[in-house]
Amino acid sequence: MQMADSVSPEQALKDLGLVLPSPPAPGGNYVSAKRVGPILYLSGVISTGPHGIITGLAGADRTAEDGYAAARACALTQLAVIKRELGSLDRVAEVVSVNGYVNAAAGFGDSPAVINGASDLLVQVFGEAGRHVRAALGVSALPRNALVEVQMSVRVKE
Repeated sequence: MQMADSVSPEQALKDLGLVLPSPPAPGGNYVSAKRVGPILYLSGVISTGPHGIITGLAGADRTAEDGYAAARACALTQLAVIKRELGSLDRVAEVVSVNGYVNAAAGFGDSPAVINGASDLLVQVFGEAGRHVRAALGVSALPRNALVEVQMSVRVKE
């Protein structure tokens, strides 16, 4: 799974065949990212793909595998926000934390497997620096019926 310790994050994305999406504008009265000292805090982003918002309810009309792909899409969007804010993914020293929220049916217990989609991508892009602390929660609703939302923070290189 790990790949990026010997290559730049930008090259790791290319090697994975991934292109960063356009970073989203905030959907309300907040900012997409805020830097406090060496930490860049990122607002939550919902799961989107080439055809719009990835919607659904894990454990009802969506599987854990669908959620994994949606969480991966969220992480890719967060990388686009980081690049917009810092100018380059090379400025990331490490991923500090990830909070993942899964739009889940009552009793759905695989939220950690879903959020692995984000965690696995971050390790593929940043190597060991992509390992982070995390919460993976099932929730009763997400904005715009999104399947997944991911919020995270990174430490910026001085």
